[in-house]
Amino acid sequence: MKKRFAMKCLSVAIASLAISSMSFAQDWKPNRPITVIVPWAAGGSTDQVTRVTAAEIEKSLGQKVVIVNQPGASGSIGTKSALDAPKDGYTWTAGAAQDLGAYETLGMLKTRINDWHLFLNVANVQLLGVNPSTPYKNAKELLDAMKAKPGQVTVATAGVTSSGHNAMDLIAKVSGVKYRHVTYDGGNPAVVATVAGETEVTTQLAVEQADMIRGKRIRPLATVSDKALDLEGYGVIEPLSKTLPGFKAPANYFGIFIPKGVPDEVVKTVEKIWAENISKSEALKKYATSRGALFAPYYGAESVTAAMPAVQANAWLLFETGKGKVSPDTVGVPKP
Repeated sequence: MKKRFAMKCLSVAIASLAISSMSFAQDWKPNRPITVIVPWAAGGSTDQVTRVTAAEIEKSLGQKVVIVNQPGASGSIGTKSALDAPKDGYTWTAGAAQDLGAYETLGMLKTRINDWHLFLNVANVQLLGVNPSTPYKNAKELLDAMKAKPGQVTVATAGVTSSGHNAMDLIAKVSGVKYRHVTYDGGNPAVVATVAGETEVTTQLAVEQADMIRGKRIRPLATVSDKALDLEGYGVIEPLSKTLPGFKAPANYFGIFIPKGVPDEVVKTVEKIWAENISKSEALKKYATSRGALFAPYYGAESVTAAMPAVQANAWLLFETGKGKVSPDTVGVPKP
């Protein structure tokens, strides 16, 4: 009887210790500002949603979250800075999960999705948009022109691995067209270039084109998807699948990424913030609704499950079109 009582007391003590440890792990209190490296130019999709998210995190942590823009090499430079920073929990990065999962295939940076804790906030859709002075009134007219003038129609994107480039390469693969790729240091500069007439087309994200569409400075031809988009202040943008039957593209999830190896209490605290605050954030919901994005506050295993289809599609598309140097299946990305 005494032995059973002693064992019971020990079990209770262990359980209490576990609860205490869990509580401690979820109560990280940073004593200095946190840096989030945005590896793209200011004003683009990553920059926009990260700033909204950072403001929400600040409310929960009671500490400043500083955004540092470090564009270059399709986002790999800024991502490497976060990866190489001390693993003390004070340096994070942000972007599209599909980009993070393609760097190793491209030979740009030795890192994989499972090197990071993913904290997703929205899913974005790419749009086929043109300068209003161009003659293209719909997706079919644009694709016909690309077929008639192979490699001559200019398309602005944020560079190799960017959402816009991935979208245009997928369109080219499905339709057989050829285009002239013009790269910029972010989605916003790519969109501005199309507005200015430096390029005819952009395939960057709806969140980057939304204001220009509402201002009639970009004409949207289609979503790069099999689903229509109802853009606030404009109306419905039809899917590319209406022009290319059977066309599909996986959801493109964005978020904040924390390198693995940081203290466990950092991760547990951010998970708690995502569960209790980000998942209910009216500011992020408003951002998504007004910019043409999908509110998607995932973390943990659920975030990896959500992001992997786009990671796989992007990495394999890059490899099969000759831009990737390393086969994705050798770096942990199975063929979709």
